[in-house]
Amino acid sequence: MMKKSECEPAIRHLARAWANTKEQPPGWHPCFGEFKSWLQAKGFGHYLNFRSVMPASDVAEQWFDQELGQTWRN
Repeated sequence: MMKKSECEPAIRHLARAWANTKEQPPGWHPCFGEFKSWLQAKGFGHYLNFRSVMPASDVAEQWFDQELGQTWRN
């Protein structure tokens, strides 16, 4: 298990890297589920394994949304 403090900067960086691989037509909304699958496929799934009061996946989704300007969804 990783430390939450180590995972946050990695998830934020990887969210931007993932978004840069996607076609982004007008109205495009990043999908955390797709991002999560991409993390697993690329060998970065360990960044979703940290202790948190909320489930780690939910926390990572918040970071993802913040990084990609999707906080209006929360």
